[in-house]
Amino acid sequence: MIGLVDRERVDEELYDDYETAKAREKRLVKEARAQEILAKNASLGKKGREPAVSKGMKGRGEASFYRVTCKDNGRGMPHDDIPNMFGRVLSGTKYGLKQTRGKFGLGAKMALIWSKMSTGLPIEISSSMKGQNYTSFCRLDIDINRNIPHIHVQEKRDNKDLWHGAEIQVVIEGNWTTYRSKILHYMRQMAVITPYAQFLFKFVSDTPDKNIAIRFSRRTDVMPPVPQETKHHPSAVDLLLIKRLIAETAKQSLLQFLQHEFVNLGKSYAERLIGEMGPEFFPKMSVKSLTSQQIVRIHQLFRQAKFDDPSGDCLSPAGEYNLRLGIIKELHPDMVATYSGSAQVFEGHPFIVEAGVSIGGKDVKQGLNIFRFANRIPLLFEQGADVVTRTALKRINWSSYKINQTQDKIGVFVSIVSTKIPFKGTGKEYIGDDISEIASAVKSAIQQCCIQLKSKIVKKIQAREQQERKRNLSRYIPDATNAVYNVLKEMAHVHASKKKRHDGENAEILSKVSARVITNETLRDKLAQHVEQVDHEMAMEYATQSGASAESKEEIYIQSLDATDNFTDFKSPLFVFRLVH
Repeated sequence: MIGLVDRERVDEELYDDYETAKAREKRLVKEARAQEILAKNASLGKKGREPAVSKGMKGRGEASFYRVTCKDNGRGMPHDDIPNMFGRVLSGTKYGLKQTRGKFGLGAKMALIWSKMSTGLPIEISSSMKGQNYTSFCRLDIDINRNIPHIHVQEKRDNKDLWHGAEIQVVIEGNWTTYRSKILHYMRQMAVITPYAQFLFKFVSDTPDKNIAIRFSRRTDVMPPVPQETKHHPSAVDLLLIKRLIAETAKQSLLQFLQHEFVNLGKSYAERLIGEMGPEFFPKMSVKSLTSQQIVRIHQLFRQAKFDDPSGDCLSPAGEYNLRLGIIKELHPDMVATYSGSAQVFEGHPFIVEAGVSIGGKDVKQGLNIFRFANRIPLLFEQGADVVTRTALKRINWSSYKINQTQDKIGVFVSIVSTKIPFKGTGKEYIGDDISEIASAVKSAIQQCCIQLKSKIVKKIQAREQQERKRNLSRYIPDATNAVYNVLKEMAHVHASKKKRHDGENAEILSKVSARVITNETLRDKLAQHVEQVDHEMAMEYATQSGASAESKEEIYIQSLDATDNFTDFKSPLFVFRLVH
């Protein structure tokens, strides 16, 4: 698209990958020697190292440009707001706290700036809100110096299909071959944590045989609750934030300011705090008249005083129901366990840890496969330093839960939601291992999942042993039958020819053997039935101890997601009961 792909070189020596004749000859001799050594080792049965692949020509055709299109069927954007939403980097006031998806709040702007840096091409946005008969189309880039949008085209187009949502198209330079696995891994993690959404990923190449189309299907229509905005906790604010809250508050007195601008601060406790600040503070003093020294005193007291922990009501975790569905939908594991912890607090910020552990599955490697989420966003990079990875590798004794850490296919899923995720590093790709509250919560959540799995694994081992016992007994049925029948036949012959030595049931059995009512085959069938009966009785006893019943099962039919019936949902973190009217 940019004109660099099929451009023929005129002067080869201008390019930094130009190779002189002498250098080329030296490289070919080195490669030939390596191949000779490899062939010699192969003839002797030795395993030699593969020769390093020489770096190919990197000039023509290396710079690849991709048109990336992302489209959804969401609520869309107002026509007049699109330029500022994409072409201006805004700063938030942080007046209230809210759990938000994403990391920086600059995703679309970063894509636009990257496009501007690598290709110089603008970004294209199409959007329509529900009920609109037109689609907003905008082609723009950003004036980085003045932080304003540079609009090329902004117009309204017909929307005959009444589509609503947003579509963003950007041309960027990239490397599909190297990062293909990361992109697909990201999409798979999104499908796990968001089973109520359907994702369709397409890669369209200039050669049709390289095209890819993957659909991650929707499994449920039950969505997590919308996160609620909450006020700041006194122990989590810094000096600048206190000054900003004072400047923006509508309250007049210091008592009202403390009582209404912070969470978990009642009137009586606020009065006690004011009394502790010193003689120059009093409840009805104007909050706007506070000096810098007085504000510093308030901040210091906030850091030292004791406050009730904030509740987790403002958070929006995925829920065990959705997490379990997502894991089953994408990995198809042999067994899975999930756990959702209660709300905990670090530095005045509430957080909830959810975890899932699966055994087996499709496209799962042996060993630990770790999936990390922060505010329901997958984390891909810098996995080794993350609290989840360190906990799973070093703090969980997998063998005590009958799980083989190296041979079993183990999926570890941990989702952390909070009003403030304590990311480390500028990339915000991992959560540090230095916050003890989060580390202990992650460990506890994974252990709870392992405890659930242990009981299932023990049952599976017992069932396997029972099957092995039944198999061993069945294997010796023919030999045992032949031996018993031969003994009975000899006894029947003696009983019939000489004085009768047996009476009652024994005599009756011997008579049946003589009359060939009892044969080798009937004995074999009886013995097989006995083995089956003993196996069934043991299974029933085991099931009764486990709480299962032997009642006949009744078929149930699950309503499709696209049904139009009226229904009422009764939700819990573990399941959803749907009453159809």
